[in-house]
Amino acid sequence: MTVIGYFPWRSSAERADRPCVRDDHSELTYAQFAGRVDVFASQLTAHGVRTGDVIAVILPNRVELIIAIMAAWRIGAVATPVNPTLTPSEAHHQITDSRAVIAITDSGRPRFDGIVCLTVDDISGDELGSTTPSFDDLGSVEPESDDLALLIYTSGSTGRPKGVELTHANLQYMASAMALHLDLTADDHCLLVLPLFHVNAICVSILAPLIAGGQVSITGRFSPTRFFEDVKELRPTYFSAVPTIYALLAAQPPDLESDFSSVRFGVCGAAPISKELLDRAESRFGFALVEGYGLTEGTCASACNPPTGVRKLGTVGPALPGQSIAIVDEDGHHLPVGTVGEVLISGPNVMRGYFGRPEETKRTVVDGWLHTGDVGHLDVDGYLTLVDRIKDMIIRGGENIYPKEIENALATHSDVLEVAVVGAPDEVYGEVPVAYVVTYPAATVGSADLLDHLRDLVAKVKLPVAINFVEALPKNPVGKIDKARLRTELRSTAAPVG
Repeated sequence: MTVIGYFPWRSSAERADRPCVRDDHSELTYAQFAGRVDVFASQLTAHGVRTGDVIAVILPNRVELIIAIMAAWRIGAVATPVNPTLTPSEAHHQITDSRAVIAITDSGRPRFDGIVCLTVDDISGDELGSTTPSFDDLGSVEPESDDLALLIYTSGSTGRPKGVELTHANLQYMASAMALHLDLTADDHCLLVLPLFHVNAICVSILAPLIAGGQVSITGRFSPTRFFEDVKELRPTYFSAVPTIYALLAAQPPDLESDFSSVRFGVCGAAPISKELLDRAESRFGFALVEGYGLTEGTCASACNPPTGVRKLGTVGPALPGQSIAIVDEDGHHLPVGTVGEVLISGPNVMRGYFGRPEETKRTVVDGWLHTGDVGHLDVDGYLTLVDRIKDMIIRGGENIYPKEIENALATHSDVLEVAVVGAPDEVYGEVPVAYVVTYPAATVGSADLLDHLRDLVAKVKLPVAINFVEALPKNPVGKIDKARLRTELRSTAAPVG
């Protein structure tokens, strides 16, 4: 299997002068980008980086982050992107756990003891343009399909973050599959708003448009005002975001000036989104919003509604070409259509394993099937509906309660913007559901109103014992609601607070 298709430095001559990537500081054609990659690859080689070595990249979203990752690939090395907002202790864990030999950081960031550190100035200096080596000058190293390309670290919501091993074959497949599924061409332009230490941004917003010959604009730190300005000025054709971003956009004043005429579609992933929010966003902005689903362990995406064709709101779409989705019971037996069980994934997207954790790998990938820990069911057309995470399930007096069902019901109220339901300890029932709600601006709804709204939608056993109104829900670094933090806060109190 060839994997050079998603390497921009090997692009065909007709792409050379086409726009490739830009940010607030620079704008590069394909030829210029390839030159920057080659120069920095030669610098890595000069610092002793060899095939199979790991480099840590600790940068905010900017062109140099992509250059550093691809420079590592250029010489057969591995990249591990590090969340730049991590504390020094957290970043040090990823650097040491991944066995990185070099770190790429911002100029003002503290250095790490015992490891060579280069700064972003080494990637973006003016001297780079005149010292570009040829491909042959760097040697003939080309990654093989089964070689490790990325170590993406999980958010650590269930413990210490662990590295997910993604190969070049994983990335080549995902870039090609997403480009095909989203009908991307050289005319497409992605506005990147998600953090590049996450595989969603790398695959959907960088590799997929580049493999199609399109372009990428890397925006700064997300804000609704900045986003509206970028869409108006840059004229992207699509973007990928998480439900929190769509909630923030939908909550903006209706008279806020916006022009989304260039946008063909938006992608929503990383966490479930309510049908009500999907409808509200589509109605306001006038483009198709497609929900997808996947795990880092599955190289980003396993199912996705199509931008054109049948979109089923409330589902995350059918399996991407080349992948299979199965639903199994607790004993691993495959279940028929419509039956709820654990979601399993197989295909060329499944990770090689957890770095340095063979036992965890064996528990997670069994006979080629990735056990996701998610609960869902398939319909007759193969569209997947997610019910919840297994670990988020609440057991109230022996009754299994899926918080997502309550969240979906609460989301049907017109004043509810975001909601999270978690289990609180209870001496009698073991656990009881507690809801946290963010309302739209100027909403006046109260907890009694929402409970009345729920009574016609869910059984009495599923009614929250308390509904807490908050200004914002806690989020992890990739924008998912941090239910672990909510549960920890509940368990630290004697009783839920209404």
